[in-house]
Amino acid sequence: MEATDRQGKICLVVGGGGFLGRHIVEKLLDRGYEVHVFDLRETFKDDRVTYFLGDLCKKEDLLPAMKDVFVVFHCATPSPLSNNKELFHKVNCHGTKTIIEACKEAGVKRLVLTSSASVVYEGKDVENGTEDLPYACKPMDYYTETKILQEKIVLEANSDDFFTVAIRPHGIFGPRDPHMVPTTVRTAKAGKMKFKIGDGKNIVDFTFVENVVHGHILAAEHLEPGSKICGKAYHITNDEPIFFWDFLSKILTGLGYNAPKKNLPFWLVYIIAVILQVICFLLKPIKQIHPTFTPMTVSLAGTHHYYSCQRAIADMGYKPLVNLDDAIQKTVDSFPELRNTSK
Repeated sequence: MEATDRQGKICLVVGGGGFLGRHIVEKLLDRGYEVHVFDLRETFKDDRVTYFLGDLCKKEDLLPAMKDVFVVFHCATPSPLSNNKELFHKVNCHGTKTIIEACKEAGVKRLVLTSSASVVYEGKDVENGTEDLPYACKPMDYYTETKILQEKIVLEANSDDFFTVAIRPHGIFGPRDPHMVPTTVRTAKAGKMKFKIGDGKNIVDFTFVENVVHGHILAAEHLEPGSKICGKAYHITNDEPIFFWDFLSKILTGLGYNAPKKNLPFWLVYIIAVILQVICFLLKPIKQIHPTFTPMTVSLAGTHHYYSCQRAIADMGYKPLVNLDDAIQKTVDSFPELRNTSK
């Protein structure tokens, strides 16, 4: 889309105050779009943005934000670490249905969903997986279960006069990352990053946030009547699969921490995670515990899971804007407060 075609077009970013959402907002502004942000709270200041605060499960809250909007980006979701089944269903399922209803009532024709590559992942190896893989029959957590339902809701809503697409990123990281980098550093500070799960040779996709944003905006600009992307899902990654533990080691050493050196058997760690999950379940009536050490996180650390971007390359002309080494360096440089100063 030419710059002159973008002028005056309004984009609404639902969840625009979050990690990915804010990056989408900033790139849309750079490209000359007008931007509305809908979120629970205002998390940053920018005079170029029009903010709307509310509950995405309430159509009456959403409708004012959708006035004269060209495309809606839906990237609002609870943290995968919360493990709150009711909240996941409320936001990812009910909230998504409400957004679609509001779009149709407001006359918005385009919806881009932030989905997840995990919708096809069951804790087993996925190597160069395509979008034709079936949805996971046995999702490993509530987050994945509801992301599957959410993606189905959005893609099934595609029609002759309402155009939808789902973007499936994997392993998002980058500046202002609230999860991966801070969690990795906290684990290292606690002395729990000395071991690798498995043999350390499992290959994984990690995706720089700028490339994820690029995939979203490409999709939005291709959502037109008769476009081949309508009603489809697309993997968006850095297209540079890497050993999982090599990636974490680059982050850790870049911030002045030691890389994990010793290996623990995958099966042993997985069994411990299952036992811990059972204990947390049994204690639920007494105390709510949300461990970050779960069968899902262990599986992600010890199995292959990387995905093909060929459909996005062919249908949208997708190409990562930032290579993995540069992305890691940009990320490390953006977290001076997490650097190890004891060395």
